[in-house]
Amino acid sequence: MKRLWTFLGAMFLMAGSAVCAQEVDSSALQQISFSNEEQGFDVVDYIPDISLDARYGYNRTTPGKIGGFGGDGLYLDINGKISNRFSYSLNQRLTTDPGESFFDATCWLTFAYEVGNFAFTAGKDALLVGSFEYDAYDLDSYYDMNSRFYNSFACWQWGVSASWSNDAETSTLIAQVANSPFVMTPFEDNMYAYGVAWRGAWDSYESYWSLNMWEYEPGCYVKSVNLGNMFYAGGFSLMLDGMARGAKVKDLLRDVTVSAMPSYEFGDRFRLFGKFGWERNDLIQPYDFTGEYAFDEEDMEELLSGEIAPSKDYLFYGAGLEFYPLKEDKSLRLHAIWASNNDTDAHIISIGATWKMNLTRGFKRLVGCVQQGKK
Repeated sequence: MKRLWTFLGAMFLMAGSAVCAQEVDSSALQQISFSNEEQGFDVVDYIPDISLDARYGYNRTTPGKIGGFGGDGLYLDINGKISNRFSYSLNQRLTTDPGESFFDATCWLTFAYEVGNFAFTAGKDALLVGSFEYDAYDLDSYYDMNSRFYNSFACWQWGVSASWSNDAETSTLIAQVANSPFVMTPFEDNMYAYGVAWRGAWDSYESYWSLNMWEYEPGCYVKSVNLGNMFYAGGFSLMLDGMARGAKVKDLLRDVTVSAMPSYEFGDRFRLFGKFGWERNDLIQPYDFTGEYAFDEEDMEELLSGEIAPSKDYLFYGAGLEFYPLKEDKSLRLHAIWASNNDTDAHIISIGATWKMNLTRGFKRLVGCVQQGKK
């Protein structure tokens, strides 16, 4: 933990130093920028964008007397460029579970190179899985409204990927090779995940489709087909995701997740949304996304912990409201949600706030005030 805070302090000081240098000699930078533009060079902002993202709230579960205040996460987010083609990105969870290492709490740590229509990325990143529910940032989703696949799948893995986008940037094809989500020791287990995906973006429709193979034992793979879809019409949007998995291709439709999420935005400050999902697993699968096993008390057969028991339909549903109280600034968001499912029959109410503390912007304002005071 001491090393973590030392690291954070160093990053903040470097950002502050860079900002000071920019503010002190802003006229010189402006002249360089104009000169570069005149000569046809891209102007690159080398100051990293650094923020702390957090969510806090009050949860209540009924029936029963379960409830209280708490935090849902604290993340350090850093994004920057070292040239017009090289960029880097870090998202670090600052809360760790017992036994976790620093890198276990790293969501992503990537280094990317772009040239023409191609991009190449190396580091720790999310596995390609075609689903908009799966693609959501942790602080933009609500645990009790998620599918069990989302809550169980070990998505953050070390690997490499390559992508190509068309000139209109409406379609991107991506290929990825990474550690398998079933890997426990990255340098030793020698199991991999392979994925290809298509991401499309138009005014009224977005796609995120993928084909995947995840090695759960040496030479044995979970095959997966995932179709994520987003539809837009004015302030209305509709997410429709369909996912099918199986150790054998013929079993793909026996382990499925389907979810739908309609939402409506009232201007830029209110968002009303609902969610409904269905999961079913018709087999006792040889793979387990959580790395732990539960046992059925009647016949002691292995069941998937965090998954649904074979041949049982799992339904999850909920509704919520999000509100941005600051005009023209979405760094603070308030929420109120209700969620339930047919497994526990519990009702969960959550009221809270999510905020993005932009440290780079804060440093710039601080340095600007200091400079103004010296004049």
